[in-house]
Amino acid sequence: MLFTTEWLTSIFGDYKGVAADPIEIGEVVTDSRKKTHKSLFIPIIGENFDGHDYIKQAFDQGAVAALWKKEKQLPSFLPTDFPVFFVEDTLKALQELAGFYRDNINPIVIAITGSNGKTTTKDIVASVIKTTFNTQHTKGNLNNHIGVPLTILSMVPGTEVLIVEMGMNQYGEIETLSNIAKPDIAVITNIGESHIEYLGSRAGIAKAKLEIISGMKHNGYLIIDGDEPLLEEMHKRDNVITCGFDADNEVVVKKIKLTYNHTQFQLSDGNEYSIPLLGNHHALNAAFAIIIAERLQIPKSKVVKGLTELERTSMRFELLKGKNDVSIINDAYNASPTSMKAAINVVKQMEGFKQKVLVLGDIFELGNESKLFHQSIAESIDNSVDALLTFGDESEEISSTVNKSKSDISCSHFTSKTNLLNALEDFLTKDTLILFKASRGMQFELFVEKLTDPS
Repeated sequence: MLFTTEWLTSIFGDYKGVAADPIEIGEVVTDSRKKTHKSLFIPIIGENFDGHDYIKQAFDQGAVAALWKKEKQLPSFLPTDFPVFFVEDTLKALQELAGFYRDNINPIVIAITGSNGKTTTKDIVASVIKTTFNTQHTKGNLNNHIGVPLTILSMVPGTEVLIVEMGMNQYGEIETLSNIAKPDIAVITNIGESHIEYLGSRAGIAKAKLEIISGMKHNGYLIIDGDEPLLEEMHKRDNVITCGFDADNEVVVKKIKLTYNHTQFQLSDGNEYSIPLLGNHHALNAAFAIIIAERLQIPKSKVVKGLTELERTSMRFELLKGKNDVSIINDAYNASPTSMKAAINVVKQMEGFKQKVLVLGDIFELGNESKLFHQSIAESIDNSVDALLTFGDESEEISSTVNKSKSDISCSHFTSKTNLLNALEDFLTKDTLILFKASRGMQFELFVEKLTDPS
């Protein structure tokens, strides 16, 4: 049980039915299709849908109470004793409820944002923290104005640490989430180019990410990418911990070594660690988790255990085996120029392969600078890469730029998925490594599925 309808009457005073009775609420949902157990249904109104239209489905699926927009008419099928709480705006009510519930459970809250790496960092932090504390964390990618409140409202009583990932498209969104979650510790993994179409510049992105401190406790800690010049203004503030590769950071990540499926690294305190992810950027993400663990006084032995037992959200640099035992990196969940370059650099560092192939697609939400950003990817591609295959509209800029400057790399652009898959047949050998990287909307996971399907 999360709470009762009786407790809800102290938050939402306008109600009907037997709301004042202590009816148990086991979960909070906005999706009427989900089979639930004693749920509170909150109908959200979107651009192309209205959750109020699905109250019958939610009721049939196990809802025992609901929030309801005041101006909407209640359907006649609802029992007269069914608890309904009337609100002006169901989305704002969801967020308000999450804030009250966060205060009621009162866990240590860790909030994580950044243009790239926030989901992986969240996964690493959760893996480390749960070795010691009763932990709840964002599942999948529920990091927006609806997902964060639902994550908060999924906490079971007794939760000691809550880890929330915070994403955004516009100014003010992370500020809202921060004021709901009230973080004790906040992390900004980096400042990239994601959503630059809406925020105008990397400086604008940095400003939006810094909204994470809006609701932070007065004695809370902010951990940042200390190598990022756009966050330099934060270095002299109290309770800010800088972490990065440059020697002047408070925590320095160094002596990085990539093996087939691990990244080994050392921190400036001399301690050595290993994480089952590939890339310098993942060593930095792990360092953020280690710093948090230190703040929470988690022993090093448990930190090492948490790093070793990491479970990741899928399609984020998964190393897989495909047809003919070819090695495949599935990094198809999303992309920005920064993350695509980082993925390419990891491929370049990986040893033990006779051929390395890049399959790259379009990067979305880059606005008027999209062409230049795609061309900039070519800077990371050198002759340690044997072949480059691109698919999409904008990604042709990558292959054409590489083709002009690096004639020893085989470059091909495709407008047909079938033709691209046919071209990959020549590379399906045991000694070949293939990277798939593009924005989520390009659906590059379909290529990976074709190449890893045993049938």
